Amino acid sequence: MTPTAETRGAEGSGTGTAGPILRLANLRKTREQGETRFELHVPAFHLHAGQFVAVVGESGCGKSTLLDLLALVLKPTHCETFWLAEGSGAGRGIDIWQLWNAGAEHKLAEIRRRDLGYVLQTVGLLPFLSVAENIHLPLRILGVPIDHAEIEDLAECIDIRAVLGKKPQHLSGGQRQRAAILRALVHNPRLILADEPTAAVDKSRARAIVQDFKRLACDQGATIIMVTHDYRLVRDLADVTYTFDVTPVSATGIQSVCRLQ
Repeated sequence: MTPTAETRGAEGSGTGTAGPILRLANLRKTREQGETRFELHVPAFHLHAGQFVAVVGESGCGKSTLLDLLALVLKPTHCETFWLAEGSGAGRGIDIWQLWNAGAEHKLAEIRRRDLGYVLQTVGLLPFLSVAENIHLPLRILGVPIDHAEIEDLAECIDIRAVLGKKPQHLSGGQRQRAAILRALVHNPRLILADEPTAAVDKSRARAIVQDFKRLACDQGATIIMVTHDYRLVRDLADVTYTFDVTPVSATGIQSVCRLQ
């Protein structure tokens, strides 16, 4: 495996002086899967506007747990800092850990709808809707007017304009994944979470999809957090790469600690 927490410092990656849009410090989450009990430990994790951040690791190391925490669908077991910038990120912020402890689900749900986009490994397109109708869904949920011309232009950029009127089952795997990416981007979220988004396509198509993904997100100023088991797929595209150090333990009933680094 390559050096961990590798920073490329690419131009336009958002790693300048504006400050992070999200900060985690000393976050821990204990989970049980079958008879296995493990803890994810995140000593420090910062995101900047426009970054493409890759999280690389094998199955069971905590990648999906980290995404669920960032997606605000899983509450940390313990956390010192879970901070999300408001608006442009110029100083003001939201204490996510405080919201969890206060049981403020309505506020967390509002942040999910407004600020987050999610690309699932299983794509998640609704089979009874056309591709265009699937892409429109986040806008309808938010009550935002649909700019059909803009969506068609974006679809043209990633080569799915010709299939906007089709149902997902009539698309190739790569076309479905691109449609899912556009759906995650269409409401201009600040953070886009991608869970192994190219698992269902071959390596050449996967590479093209990730390149299109990064380009579209960069054009919109969004930050991508993508988890994958394939470091080669993101090696020269990611601005920052995190991996995991898995340490077996037994004294506390936890079989292993997966430390993001």
